Amino acid sequence: MKTKIEDIDKLIKDTLTEEEAKFYDDLDEQNVWQMIGGLYKGKNVWLTVIMHIINIAAFGLMLYCLFQTFDVEKTNDLMLWIAGFFLSLSVMSMLKIYAWMQIHRNAMTREIKRLELQVSSLSSKISE
Repeated sequence: MKTKIEDIDKLIKDTLTEEEAKFYDDLDEQNVWQMIGGLYKGKNVWLTVIMHIINIAAFGLMLYCLFQTFDVEKTNDLMLWIAGFFLSLSVMSMLKIYAWMQIHRNAMTREIKRLELQVSSLSSKISE
C-alpha cells in the first residue's frame, strides 16, 4: 500500500510545475508539534494566546481550590471549593478541546488544498 501512495505522489509531482511541486511538498502531513505550531499562525493567533493565558489561570485556580479543600472545616465550604475545582477543570478541558478542533480544522484545510491542487493539475493535463 505504501508503494502505491508513493507512486501516486511521484506521478502527481511529475505533472506539477516546479512551484506547484514545492507548494505540494509544504502541504505534506505534519507531526503533533507542527500542528500545535500551526495554531500560532494565521488570523486567530490572538485568540490562541488568550486561550492559553486563561488555561494557565484556570490551572492555578484549580490548584488553589484543591489546596483549600484540605483546610476547611465546614461541609458547605468544602462543597464550594470542590465546585471551584471542577469548574476550573471544565474550563481547562473545554479550551483544550477547542484547540484540538482548531488543529483538526487546519489539517482538513491542508488536505482540501492538496485535493484542489491535484484537481487543477489533472484538469490542465486533460485540456492539453
